[in-house]
Amino acid sequence: MRPLLTVFVFLCCCAKLFSQVEPAPTTILSSEETTTLFPAAIRQALDITYPIFRVYKYTDELGCLYTVLTESNDQITEEGDTLNTKIKALQLLEEHGTLRKLWEVKDEIGPEESSIRFWTKFIDFVDHDRDGIVEPLLIYGTSAENGYDDGHVKILIYFKGQKIAIKHQNGILDSERITVVDRAFYNLPIALQDAVKDTIEMLQDDNLAIFPYGWQQALKKKKLRWTE
Repeated sequence: MRPLLTVFVFLCCCAKLFSQVEPAPTTILSSEETTTLFPAAIRQALDITYPIFRVYKYTDELGCLYTVLTESNDQITEEGDTLNTKIKALQLLEEHGTLRKLWEVKDEIGPEESSIRFWTKFIDFVDHDRDGIVEPLLIYGTSAENGYDDGHVKILIYFKGQKIAIKHQNGILDSERITVVDRAFYNLPIALQDAVKDTIEMLQDDNLAIFPYGWQQALKKKKLRWTE
């Protein structure tokens, strides 16, 4: 009986181990490495027009990839904060000593917003469906008159060449908070959907977003849009 119990415990531990998804080994390039990799001629060829804020490097079945985050850096406040009116991210694949753009995303502030920036604390690079290809998860948000309380948040998932988004408008009043989900989100692997739900929880814990009450149930019911 004891050997059977030992085998059962071993199998349970293995199942738990293999169910966990680990982030891809990711390197953040130093300023010197970034300058070397992206001289003026390369930036022009790739249409990198804003200052490079951060570059992530990782490798998967596609090859060596770079996710480049750029922000417009329009103004430095008296408090030392940098205000951006525009941002742009690029995904680049290294091929035979050159960089090929796979995709890009760009956004800008709305009429009553003051700044937009990437929230790198929540960005990750994980192969959730274990097919050897990482699904980048990018997060950014804006601030307005009441800081982040009335800005907007965007969660972007790149899955098999498709950009899928969850867009959320914060608001001081309950009725001002609106969440919109791309229909394709519900076709994503469950592990990837769960990762996005965890990100929503973290955004709320950090007071960067207030999602409408019952957002968990809304996602469970596969709603595309909801408010308080």
